[in-house]
This record gives sequence, structure tokens and C-alpha cells, in this order.
Amino acid sequence: MRKSQKKRIDALLRLIEQAHVQAAKSVRTGKRQDAAAVIEDCQDAAISIGTAIEESEGEDTLTVKYLEKYCETLYSIHEELFTDAEIKIQELTKLLDKAMKQIRTSYNREVRVRKEVVFLPYKASMWDSLESVWRKYNADPAWDAKVVPVPYYDRNPDGSMREYHYEGDQFPKDVPLLHYQEYDLEEIHPDVIYIHNPYDETNYVTSVHPAYYSSKLKEYTDKLVYIPYFVLPEPDLHNQSSIEGVAHFARSPGVFYADEVIVQSENMRRCYIEALVQLAGEDTRKIWEQKIKGTGSPKFDKAADTKKKETELPDEWREKIYRADGSAKKVILYNTGVTALLQESDKMIDKIADTLAFFREKKEDVTLLWRPHPLIKAAISSMRPQLWDAYNRIVEKYLADDIGIYDNSADLYRAIAVADAYYGDGSSVVQLCQSVKMPVMIQNVCVRACENEKKSFWDL
Repeated sequence: MRKSQKKRIDALLRLIEQAHVQAAKSVRTGKRQDAAAVIEDCQDAAISIGTAIEESEGEDTLTVKYLEKYCETLYSIHEELFTDAEIKIQELTKLLDKAMKQIRTSYNREVRVRKEVVFLPYKASMWDSLESVWRKYNADPAWDAKVVPVPYYDRNPDGSMREYHYEGDQFPKDVPLLHYQEYDLEEIHPDVIYIHNPYDETNYVTSVHPAYYSSKLKEYTDKLVYIPYFVLPEPDLHNQSSIEGVAHFARSPGVFYADEVIVQSENMRRCYIEALVQLAGEDTRKIWEQKIKGTGSPKFDKAADTKKKETELPDEWREKIYRADGSAKKVILYNTGVTALLQESDKMIDKIADTLAFFREKKEDVTLLWRPHPLIKAAISSMRPQLWDAYNRIVEKYLADDIGIYDNSADLYRAIAVADAYYGDGSSVVQLCQSVKMPVMIQNVCVRACENEKKSFWDL
């Protein structure tokens, strides 16, 4: 049983005991009608308690049997109140007290308090940042672990909400999900809430539904925990510019509102603390030191646990990776991110076109696995709408020319498991590839493989 449920039942039991006193007083003063009303309230409360216990602990508890017996006693007393028979107050009180003692003794012995933790991911592709933590809770009999994907919206250039998204159908099949409309956070008040989106209203590309902003979630739990959906290059604590590079992530609303923040390493923890102290003052250092933990990102757990030989591949992937004789081509994971595209815009469009042209000529020996950032289209639509036609044409031609694999799925780790090397923008994916000893090369927007990259891509 949930702690909040037990609190409600404890309160009802106290009310019933107080009602017994009131019922006896009403009988003593001749107000039998009032006593009958109190008895009816006691019955309703007992039925409510019994229903809650059955739902939580099953139907065969001794407590429920005692509650049923108690209701029968109440019924007999209620009937007697409407006769002319003399009611002995002392015997009535003794009878009710005995029933309540049986109920309480059994209740305290049988009803176990279970804590509830709820995970609120919004994008299925970012579930990896919470998954290993959920699995630990899910295996612990002392906890009820729930996963409730929440809706989110793309943003228009003016910041208003645009397209609604709900990705509940894209999570791993072994993760049981609850629809957000069926989980009332305010009523349930879970003991712990985990989130991976810290931005609240400050994200210019997407926004979770405002009901799930960290500032709001803080009201609905005893403990709000934030784990970043990304991992970053390890910072240099002796370099101020390195600290400033992390500051944007450290100073997000989720960090401020969370009771606990879990980052990828002790070194990153110290960087977060320094960035926050520089913002809020030295006298706040103890707050951040207590809040931020450097115990590691679940994304590293996922990367380590996903093995190439155990990964199921779609048939279209196999056709591109394996030759007719069964031998495998080298697979290059080409990752294009949001930041580089927003910063370099037209140059990055040209760079992507150039890269795809280069690998088109190598496709007999190398399979390109292009995996754009899950939010890249939303970012273009919101912040660089003038690039949309050019970017979309590149994607369409890549697919039409069958240059390689286009992976816009939620499963990043399938791509990491099958790849032999990484090429692309700096991002969380770099750190994950490095964690499994994969060779990494960061692309340079100013370097072209072809003399005329636009012609090489569009005209060959």
C-alpha cells in the first residue's frame, strides 16, 4: 500500500474512533437519530477502508474480514436505535472498542507500506537516461515503479505551442506504461518523481506540457530528481571557459527545483557546483553540494549493456550492412546535431550534403548510418525555418538514392551497437561511443570532401 493511502486510512480509523464517542454521547442524551447518522458514517468509512485494503493487499486479509464483522455489528446497533429497547452505553462502547482493536491489530500486521516512484520521460529516444534507474526500482519489492510518458509540443518561432506529441507507443515493449491522463500526480503524490527535461518554459524548440514543468512537479512529490538526458565532454575545472560551457546546463530550472540532481561524474558534479556558485554566490555552495550527485549517467549503463551480436536489426538495415556473401561492411554512425546546425546554418546544410555525397561513392564498402538528432526538425521549424526546404530536400534525396541507413527511431543504442566508428557533430553520442571504445571523428563544417559539394550531391 502507498504511504499516502495508509495516511488516509489512519485518518479514517481515528475518525471512526472519535465517531464512537459521539455516537455514545448521542444515545446517552436521547438523540438516537443523530447516533444513527454517525453509525452510517462509520459504515461508509469501514467500507472505504476495506475496499482500499483489498485493492492493495488482496481479498483474503484478516483485516477485511474484521471490517466486515464490524459492519455487521454497526448494522445491528443501527437497527436497535429505531426500537424502544434500552441501549446500554457501556456495553455499546465496549463492543465497538473491541471491534476496532481487532481491526487495528490486524491492519498494523498485514498492511505493508510501499513507496511509489514515477518516471516522467517525454521523448522515447531519451528514455535511456532513466531506464537503468527504473529497472532497479522495479526489481525492489519495497517500491511501486511507474512510467508515465508525458506530452510535449514543438514551438513556433514566436515561442507559442505548435504540434502536440505523445510517444507512449515508442517505448521498449518490456516497460509497462501508464497514460498521463490516468495518473493524477496531485492526488497520488508519489514519494519520488524522476525527470530528464530541465528546461520548463525556457526551451525554444520544444516544451513538455506546462503541467509537467519542474516548478509544478515540485508540489506533487516528497522528492524531485533530475537526471540530464545528455552527457557532456568532461570539463576542465581549471579552465573558466570550460565551466562556462557547462553553466547553461547547470543553471536550468530543473536543477533549481529538483531536490536531487544526478550527473555523469564527480568531475561534472564539481563543475555544476562551481557554475551555480558563480551565479548564486559562495554562501550557496553547501546547497549545491548536497543537491548534486556525481554517481553517473544511466546512458553509460545502457551503452555498456547493448551488445552487437544480441541486437535485432530491421531487414532493410541487414540488406545495407551485409553483402551477398554474408560479409559485413564497415558501418559509420553519422550523427548530426541541433547546435551545429543552428550555429552554422547554411554552412552545415552544405556540409551534410557533402558528407552524404562522399559516402554515396563508398557505399559498396561502407554503410553510412545517418542518425539526426531527434529534435532537429523541430529546431529548424522553430528557430531556422528558412532552412527547412533545403534540409528536407537533402533527407528526401538521401532516401531516394538509397545511400545508406536513415535512423530516426527512438533506439540510439541499436545504432551504437552496430557501428564500427563515429563521425559527426560533438554531442552526447560522442561520449557514449567513447565509453564503448569506438573510434570517433568530429566533423569540421569548413572541410569538404568534394570540390563542389552541392553539385556532387545533387547531380551525381
